[in-house]
Amino acid sequence: MLIGFIVWSIIALVIIGIGIWSWNSKKAVGFFAGVNPPKIKDVRKYNHSVAVLWFVYAVLFELLGLPLLFYEQNSAVFLLPGLGIPFISIGLMIAYTLMVNKHQK
Repeated sequence: MLIGFIVWSIIALVIIGIGIWSWNSKKAVGFFAGVNPPKIKDVRKYNHSVAVLWFVYAVLFELLGLPLLFYEQNSAVFLLPGLGIPFISIGLMIAYTLMVNKHQK
């Protein structure tokens, strides 16, 4: 399952890339696809907060992919990534909503 872990890690790197892009952006970044960013008091702090959310998500995503390295293909342990991704995604959305309330005008 080494190939599966490599693909999983590439996706985590893309998420880190989104975080780096958010960190360096001069304008307020949108978080959800197709949704304009809210009116923000301090764009730099907001973008850094969004970037940190993406970095934390990428690390948790990568940790959920670790069973791909150590277990056989049809192991029950593969339920962990499949069930973990929705939970960390929901956590990401909740954290973003709380963060926006803090930075919004």
